[in-house]
Amino acid sequence: MNHPETRTGYVAWQIGQILAARIERALRPFRLTLAQNSALTQAIREPGVSSAAAARRAAITPQSMGSAVNGLVERGFLERRTTPGDRRTQRLHATEAGVRLAAEASEALDSAHAQALQVLTPTEQEQAHALLLKLLASLNPSALEGGGTE
Repeated sequence: MNHPETRTGYVAWQIGQILAARIERALRPFRLTLAQNSALTQAIREPGVSSAAAARRAAITPQSMGSAVNGLVERGFLERRTTPGDRRTQRLHATEAGVRLAAEASEALDSAHAQALQVLTPTEQEQAHALLLKLLASLNPSALEGGGTE
């Protein structure tokens, strides 16, 4: 029987869990969840992104993204807008306050990422990132649409 750490998927899952916890801690002072940060980031990178597209890119359910968006709308960081001819699809737009919040949170996330990856050399970090992007492109191509997500 193979040990779990011999399976790349298990190792990736463990790293994902650990990084998610670190990112959640970094976002806590901003009162943002991972899903909210993803929604806000996507609305900034691609103004007018749909909530459904944001959910696909973040690999979360539409319901989870809807909840995240609701929280951001209530706090004045995101706006939902409809487009002429398509009244059913709500498009997400960051407010000025949302753009400022995302910029502040981004600095905290950069620090959390740097701390997590400090064991790797810059070249190793680039290699790991390239390999992970290749896997992501295969497993969830939607994640890389519109400039990607956190």
